[in-house]
Amino acid sequence: MTGDGVKRRLAASLRKLIGIIVIGIVAAIALGVGVAFWRDGTEIVVGADSLNAEQLALGAMVYTENCASCHGADLEGQPNWQIPLPTGGFPAPPHDETGHTWHHPDEMLFRYTKLGASEALDLDIFETNMPAFRDTLSDKEIWASLAFIKSRWPETIRERQEQINQRNK
Repeated sequence: MTGDGVKRRLAASLRKLIGIIVIGIVAAIALGVGVAFWRDGTEIVVGADSLNAEQLALGAMVYTENCASCHGADLEGQPNWQIPLPTGGFPAPPHDETGHTWHHPDEMLFRYTKLGASEALDLDIFETNMPAFRDTLSDKEIWASLAFIKSRWPETIRERQEQINQRNK
């Protein structure tokens, strides 16, 4: 085989290899997009966007149906929320700017809501009256409720909480 024949075979092999790599990259991107937007037929939502109108509408409904009975329709919490109850645990804290919710990163708030305090905080004993919502709410609904709560905070509190989110990434 001549030098030109070898070069042509190498060039053809290289084109074939590049084609396979391109197909692999496209497949990986398609798979990534598919995984990001598919889970049991529902969109996977990661994050509480206090400016997303669709998420806020869902969040308002979820909060009203699942959270307001304890945390208050206006996020005001229960009276004396910092004083332990005789039965253990504490009254429901406010989720407005007077409470401590905004002192925590979104991911922790999500885990606390989904898994319950003991599992989310990795504590063996933690008294709380708040149930885990893993069997009640979807991830999308939990993130939406958090977005709704955040949307009710003053801008300065949202900015401070976002700084907490950035430090915890």
